Amino acid sequence: MLTVSRHIEAPADAVWQVLVDTEAWPRWGPTVAGGEVDGDALHLGATGRVITPVGVPLPFTITEFEPGRRWAWSVAGVPATAHAVEPDGTGCRASMSAPWWAPAYLPVLAIALRRIDRMVT
Repeated sequence: MLTVSRHIEAPADAVWQVLVDTEAWPRWGPTVAGGEVDGDALHLGATGRVITPVGVPLPFTITEFEPGRRWAWSVAGVPATAHAVEPDGTGCRASMSAPWWAPAYLPVLAIALRRIDRMVT
């Protein structure tokens, strides 16, 4: 996976809450217009739909989940991004990763991290 990261002057828990809140996804995800999870929260194996900017819902499955730290997913059956946060001095380090075959998506992930930074600080 290819990764971008950013130091954020906020507690890791605050960033984690933004990462797992499907209602917040459109506020930080440039390629997300909406998200809904089947059930009440993300967890390993959770399924749902992510809504694209053109309104097309795509199914997702959470493929990795470490509470408070990291989650990754596949979208429409294709391995997609991973999202992580860890305490880092006075704040935390948030990171997002894309598959090796999607390096053009890294600038999109960098925008998402900047937006999350603004949301929590």
